[in-house]
Amino acid sequence: MIKAGIVGGTGYAGVELLRILAMHPQVELSVITSRSEVGKPVSGLFPNLRNKVDLVFSEPDPVALSSCDVVFFATPNGTAMATTPALLDAGARVIDLAADYRIRDVAEWEQWYGMTHTSPQLLDEAVYGLPEVNRELIRNARLVANPGCYPTAVLLGFLPLIEAGLVDSDNLIADCKSAVSGAGRSANVSTLLCEASENLKAYGVSGHRHLPEIRQGLETAVGMPVGLTFVPHLTPMIRGLHATLYATQVTENDSLQRLFEDRYADEPFVDVLPDGSHPETRSVKGSNYCRISVHKPQGRDIVVVLSVIDNLVKGAAGQAVHNMNLMFGLEESMGIDSVALMP
Repeated sequence: MIKAGIVGGTGYAGVELLRILAMHPQVELSVITSRSEVGKPVSGLFPNLRNKVDLVFSEPDPVALSSCDVVFFATPNGTAMATTPALLDAGARVIDLAADYRIRDVAEWEQWYGMTHTSPQLLDEAVYGLPEVNRELIRNARLVANPGCYPTAVLLGFLPLIEAGLVDSDNLIADCKSAVSGAGRSANVSTLLCEASENLKAYGVSGHRHLPEIRQGLETAVGMPVGLTFVPHLTPMIRGLHATLYATQVTENDSLQRLFEDRYADEPFVDVLPDGSHPETRSVKGSNYCRISVHKPQGRDIVVVLSVIDNLVKGAAGQAVHNMNLMFGLEESMGIDSVALMP
C-alpha cells in the first residue's frame, strides 16, 4: 500500500483528493493537515467522507509527512516550495497541485506570483504532470508539478494542431469559462451566491497567472515562441470548465477529426467526440475525463476546438492521482476511472 499524506486538506482540491484516495485500492491515507482545523475529524468538516476517512486534521509536521511514500500539496501558491526539499531528501515523492514548480523560469514565476521562490534548484527537476505529454518522465519523477485547470483544458485542445504544425502559432485564442470552485474555498465577495449566480464575467484579461504556464506548454510542443490570447471567465456553476479555442489553419490536412483521434487514441482520459459534436461540462462532472471536439465553421481556415473538464478532477485532484499511479507503477486509471455524474 502507498502511504499518502495531504497538506491542505480543507480546500476544494483537498477534499476531492480525499474523496478519490479514500476509495483507491492501493492507497492508505496517513496524514491530513490543516492549521485551521487541527484536532477535528475530517468527516466532521466533510460529512460525505463519514465511515470512509477516520483521520483527524493535524499540524503540518515534517517528520510525519516524511514517513509517507507520497505527499500531495493542495495548498496556496508558495507553500509547497518551503517543505518540498526536505521531503525529497527524506525519500518521499511530492505532487504539488499549486503552481510552485510549474514554470521553469524562476524570474518569470516570481513576476507572476509576486514572491521569491525558495527552492528554485528544483525547478529543472520538477516534471510537468500532464500525462498525455510527459508520461515517461512522470514515471521516474520525485517531484511532479500538477497542471492548472485552464492549462489542462487548453493544452489538450491545442496540442494536436500545434504538434502537427497545422496552425499559425502566433495567433492562438483561448476563450475559457470556469466554475466558481476554481476560485477556491476561502471567503470572497465575488464568489458569494448573490454575486456569482445568474452572472457571467471575464477577469484577468490583461494577464492571468495561467498564461505563462499555457504558453510554456505550447512552446515546448512547437519548439518556438507562440502568441496566445487567453481570456478566462467566471460562470455560475459549482464545477466544470469549458475552453473554446481558435486557431488559423495554415497547412492542409485531410481530416482534423482523424488527427485528434489518432493523437489521443491511447489516452485513457481524453475522449475525442464524433465529428460535429459539442461537449458539455455536465458530461465530465466528477470524472477525470477531458472531452474534445474539433470544428471548421463554414469550411473556412479557422479551426475551433471545444474542450471540457471537471476543474476539480482532471483539472486538479484526479490528474494528481493519475500522476501518482504512474509514479508508483500502478495501472493508470486505478481509482479514477469513474463515470461522470448526471444530472
